[in-house]
Amino acid sequence: MLSVILLVPLAACGDRSGAPAARSGSNAQGGRATALPESSTGAPAGATGGGSVAAAPAPDRTGAPRALFIGTSLTAGLGLDNPATESWPAVVQQLADSAQIPLLVVNAGLSGETSAGALRRVDWLMRERYDLVVIETGANDGLRGLNWDSTAANITSIVAKVRTANPGAKILLAQMEAPTNMGPRYTKAFHDLFPRVALQTGTTLLPFILQDVGGVATLNQGDGIHPTAEGARIAAHNLWPGIRFSLRNP
Repeated sequence: MLSVILLVPLAACGDRSGAPAARSGSNAQGGRATALPESSTGAPAGATGGGSVAAAPAPDRTGAPRALFIGTSLTAGLGLDNPATESWPAVVQQLADSAQIPLLVVNAGLSGETSAGALRRVDWLMRERYDLVVIETGANDGLRGLNWDSTAANITSIVAKVRTANPGAKILLAQMEAPTNMGPRYTKAFHDLFPRVALQTGTTLLPFILQDVGGVATLNQGDGIHPTAEGARIAAHNLWPGIRFSLRNP
């Protein structure tokens, strides 16, 4: 099971007793479904006098669009040395900063969560206003072999709750896949539910988060499920083009 950490703003861990509060420099419609196109590169570092190197100060993100990342341990960055800088949403923040695209990322990844758990949690998350909501859920459903129609219904309800609470927010859904040992019928049905839900709800479908990462031993931790820091960076690059497109096209 994708397993145990809740990150709220990216620079600090949070608990579940209050709404995620994001701060500048901290690492918190319709239409038809689309699949998207690429960018690169991480956060800049600044050099100081005397040859010593120091990290560049965090950009002032006051007034920047706020993006909430709802997800599992893949989003939370389980097992990474520093999820606040190495999780894939943290890398998305770095990519946005590098491209000088205003964005404030709020990481609401929760390890072990199924789509049903995300549905129960979304009302609490929606107590804050967001301009962009990225949904990464279903991985644990697939690992457990849960009914794909139930997963689809849960994601549809999550989208509806987000849209009710934040009518103007853009909603992006990450494609997920079930493990091949669940059999071809299950894996196909599980794969197909994501584009179907995206089309039915008018959300943007992002690529599979672990494309070019899943199954590659050097890009995954010892459990073979959770990516290393490099794997998380590739995951961020997989999803960044679609996120960037949504930010630049109101």
